[in-house]
Amino acid sequence: MTPLLAMTSMLPTPDPVPGAGLRPLAAQDASLDEFTAAWENVADFFRTEAAHRGVVGGSLWFVRDGAVLGKVLHGMADAAEDRPVDDATIFHWASLTKTLTGIGILQLRDRGLLLLEDPAANWLPDLRSVHAAEGSVDEVTVGHLLSHTSGFRASTWPWGGDQPWHPFEPTRWEELATMMPWTELLFRPGERFGYSNPGIVVLARILEEASGEPWEAYVQKWIFHPLELEGSYFRHTPPHLAPHRSNAYRLEGGIPVPRGPDFDPGVTVSNSGWNAPVPDLVRYLAFLSGGAGEGGAGILSRSSLEEMWMPRVEVGEGAAWGEPHEAMGLTFFLTSHAGGRLVGHAGRQWSHLSFFYLDPETGAGAIGVVNTDGVAGPDRRLDARAFMNEVRARLVRDVFPQVPGRR
Repeated sequence: MTPLLAMTSMLPTPDPVPGAGLRPLAAQDASLDEFTAAWENVADFFRTEAAHRGVVGGSLWFVRDGAVLGKVLHGMADAAEDRPVDDATIFHWASLTKTLTGIGILQLRDRGLLLLEDPAANWLPDLRSVHAAEGSVDEVTVGHLLSHTSGFRASTWPWGGDQPWHPFEPTRWEELATMMPWTELLFRPGERFGYSNPGIVVLARILEEASGEPWEAYVQKWIFHPLELEGSYFRHTPPHLAPHRSNAYRLEGGIPVPRGPDFDPGVTVSNSGWNAPVPDLVRYLAFLSGGAGEGGAGILSRSSLEEMWMPRVEVGEGAAWGEPHEAMGLTFFLTSHAGGRLVGHAGRQWSHLSFFYLDPETGAGAIGVVNTDGVAGPDRRLDARAFMNEVRARLVRDVFPQVPGRR
């Protein structure tokens, strides 16, 4: 059974006035007590298990249209500096970055600079050297790349990575392009879902060709600046934000080992480079929900966002690190819950584990992140990754269905 795919024709009609008719979360809502109880249960689980799993620092927030309904601040942003996690702590958000690339592509489509039906190779002829056992690379469209149905492999860097002098990822597009003759499509474009980091890098390169701007500059100008995401940036931390940057920790033999706060994501910055404090993510979700007047009309239309949240392909059980996703839209994963549907994404990179979920019908959202990856002891049940999977599952199952008020 594929509930979200079955719901395609039931998706809500975009409101011409974003946020019109929104009922605030208030005492008159009969289910307010149920929501509060459900949230507190998950918050207690996060606090207790984060400590039990050896997580150095993390944060879990539940929001609605820019308003914070609940939050948990756990542990230390930097243990050596005795600096606790607070509202200003800057975390690494990894693959949540992919949704920024997706929004940028839809902006260009809406401006008439490209089509989702465009063959990717028309923009990037280097792709034609990729081997395709079935079909042709010319069948890969911009839309396939957005929905992870292109056939490209999952990892960006297929060789090396096990030596200290190796780069973390390819550092320039030219390095990725050089690998094209040794790259193949794993299935015919459009045939099925296949999560692909290089597919997003290809999208970012198309964005640069179509816009005439570097990807990082484009996102700053067309997304971060109008949303006033002043703590958001890519790559290395500027000096004025350095006091807020979280370190990253890898559990080795149950002991957290610091990796350093900064690293160079190289050419993969477009699929995993976003650094930001949680309040910037709160503003981002407020823009996505359309309920708080966060400059959304000047960034992407409501109809285009809804288009990104239409199910394109079934994900399949166990895909994307065990998260309870059912379908893929355009760079957004889609998940059912008892009251409707959620859109969102999760990420894992440089020992940070992160996620966000948004219920477009209520404007409610959840944001979670920890700065620690690995296993706290010999018992695999102390895996930080499994802990974050359980946090997500509890939010989807227990909290989102209890949010009072519908638009």
